[in-house]
Amino acid sequence: MSLEKLREWVGRTQVMEDFAAPFPVRALAATLDEPDPEPRRGDVVPPLWHWLYFLETAPQSKIGPDGHAERGDFLPPVPLPRRMWAGSRFAFDGAPLRVGQDIRRVSRIKSVEPKTGSTGSMVFVTVEHTVSGPDGPAFVEEHDIVYREAAKPDEKPRPPRPAPTDATWTRRLLADPVVLFRFSALTFNGHRIHYDQPYVTGTEGYPGLIVHGPLMGLLQIELARRSNPDRVPAHFEFRALSPVFGGATLAVGARREGDGSVSTWVADGAGGLAQQGKASFR
Repeated sequence: MSLEKLREWVGRTQVMEDFAAPFPVRALAATLDEPDPEPRRGDVVPPLWHWLYFLETAPQSKIGPDGHAERGDFLPPVPLPRRMWAGSRFAFDGAPLRVGQDIRRVSRIKSVEPKTGSTGSMVFVTVEHTVSGPDGPAFVEEHDIVYREAAKPDEKPRPPRPAPTDATWTRRLLADPVVLFRFSALTFNGHRIHYDQPYVTGTEGYPGLIVHGPLMGLLQIELARRSNPDRVPAHFEFRALSPVFGGATLAVGARREGDGSVSTWVADGAGGLAQQGKASFR
């Protein structure tokens, strides 16, 4: 399919409504070993935890070979087989979502752009999500999806550059298969790269199960906000740089900057930089 045809999807919208039930918040807190008590009606849904809601529920007959919904409905039918979460940007301008609220998400295809990288052709699709509660829009998220060519027989992941070692705050998480399964289940993510070892190694050419990009992004903002409990996040962004494979102990770092912002990152088990981000506060 031509790029011009794919760009016909720009401007396409999707509206989803949900209820911010307490169980997903409780289950994710347990998965991440968070110290919060039982969530109650009216408690704030933490930044990025909206990924527990607005879940895609494509019929099993409409699932593609990678475990995602078939392309060509809301998302454009990009003819490249491998799909990854490339990054996200958030602007928290409104009242936060709260447990027990009716919530709404309006999504719009913002752009479809081709690029060429070291592994061949890629297409980046950016989706803008506006998430609202009863008090109006709570925040806007821009989500970048990258589609890549099939793995070449001799393709190996490029070694990442070293992660920073001057963190102000740190935490560690063992990204074992149970953590990957629980996060996939909580976000109803059927992407086989996170749980199907024969598929991810044989079909997509990776050496092991892949840790979710949004999980690593969420760990970064969690560390930043919990280390600054008296401040309210205003903006956050993160970008994927290198895949992390299951079984690694993630080292999440955050560093206070002179302008009051917080730089964040995730290092893989060997100290390589897997993701980097930045949070600012009101």
